[in-house]
Amino acid sequence: MSLFKCHRPNGIGIAFVERVTFGLQSLSSSKRIDVKNDIMPVGDSEAFFQRFDENPFHQFIGLSVADIADDYACLRLTVTETTPTGIGGSVNGGVLATMVDMAAVAAVFSKALPGSVPAGTADLSITYLRQAHGQWLEAKARVIKRGRQLSTVAIDIENDEGRLCSTGQVIYAMRTGTDA
Repeated sequence: MSLFKCHRPNGIGIAFVERVTFGLQSLSSSKRIDVKNDIMPVGDSEAFFQRFDENPFHQFIGLSVADIADDYACLRLTVTETTPTGIGGSVNGGVLATMVDMAAVAAVFSKALPGSVPAGTADLSITYLRQAHGQWLEAKARVIKRGRQLSTVAIDIENDEGRLCSTGQVIYAMRTGTDA
């Protein structure tokens, strides 16, 4: 069983991810992940999608953009031997929650108002319906209400057989030019 811990000295700048293994091995080497804002451009949705797959954290967990349309995003998680696991070898619930969050952000950014600036996730909920197994998982997010500052997004996570594993809802905040 593995656990991934993230250390962020002083709360900004660089995150260190350690893979801690329980059993015969105790700790593998740390991997440095640069989390500067230039990796995920703030307020520039075109650059956001161009660089989403280049984000070191997304690469680390195997998350990439599969499809984008207005008020819709589909992200794919490719399951590998390094994917954090949960009960019964399923994908870890924290990874599923990350998929919910990032799919919601991508759906909101798909039709962001010009000059808007992300303010972050205001609320996130996830319901785990069954263990998530498969070679890949997809998080399909659609904006169900877009307000001036808050957008509500519904997310379904399905496995490679099309079985619904989790559902989520995110309220995401954006600042418009007058609020920024």
